Amino acid sequence: MSGTVSTTRVVALHLAIIALLFAANFVLPEYHRGVFSRVLVLATFAMGYNILFGYTGLLSLGHAMFFAAGLYGAGLPLYHLGWNVPLSFVSGIAAGGVLAAAIGVLALRTTGVAFMIVTLMFAQVFFLATLYFTTWTRGEEGLVLPQQARNALDISLTDPSARYMIALALFSVVLLIVLRLVRAPYGRTLIAIRENEERMRMLGYDVFRAKLSAVILSGLFCASAGAAYGLLFGYIGSGFASIQYSILPLLWVLLGGAATTLGPLLGTLFMFYIIDYTSGLTTAYLLFVGLALILLILFFPKGLLGSVRERWLPWLP
Repeated sequence: MSGTVSTTRVVALHLAIIALLFAANFVLPEYHRGVFSRVLVLATFAMGYNILFGYTGLLSLGHAMFFAAGLYGAGLPLYHLGWNVPLSFVSGIAAGGVLAAAIGVLALRTTGVAFMIVTLMFAQVFFLATLYFTTWTRGEEGLVLPQQARNALDISLTDPSARYMIALALFSVVLLIVLRLVRAPYGRTLIAIRENEERMRMLGYDVFRAKLSAVILSGLFCASAGAAYGLLFGYIGSGFASIQYSILPLLWVLLGGAATTLGPLLGTLFMFYIIDYTSGLTTAYLLFVGLALILLILFFPKGLLGSVRERWLPWLP
């Protein structure tokens, strides 16, 4: 009975958050609605990273390549081949999934620090490839997707309200999928692997297959965020494949709380606004960002939502 009550409470919380974000579209000023559109897409990126880092315990410094694979996989066909938006979006997700499967098979031959270094190396190769094939990508200059091509089912992706609702739809779908996964036996298996991989192997679990599936799922979610980002905001460039976009989701997850379903949203929102606010006050805004991060680590060592769960609300997923 208590399990049913807990499940109802968890589902109600997540649906309430989605409803609150839906209502925000009608009350937020235009600037903040634009900010939230970006935050929702980037929070989806962070949720994908959280599957691998938070729940499976694999620290990757190469997730920018999955985000950028979705970005380029969607943007290049639309720009160069004239594909429509839905087909380009699917193409971006497929590109991320294929890349994640290939990288996973190779990188999972290593563990610990070696896994982190290998993923970083693959990401740098991908980044350099975007700079090398400038005929298609235009490198750091990037490509601006034509406005007339960014229409889906008679909906213009340049419209701020439509952009927000599409970003919210993507975020909501991924959030509910993640919630279902982590509360299912599959999610428990990933957590058990994170806690004691050798014991899971001794119990007969195929640890490699479970970790590979986590890499692929993570890559698919990150690629969906990258594809959506390129199509919604009309720009693709090599900067999105740089090391910065591998470190950012790690920070967002750590801030919000690793292995929490809503932590990536909270961490992304907090980081985005603290940078936005302090950069308007001083050019040394990174000093204040660093100070805020230090204070958070001191008082919320498991992230904002992770610490709340540990201290007051143990039923939070």
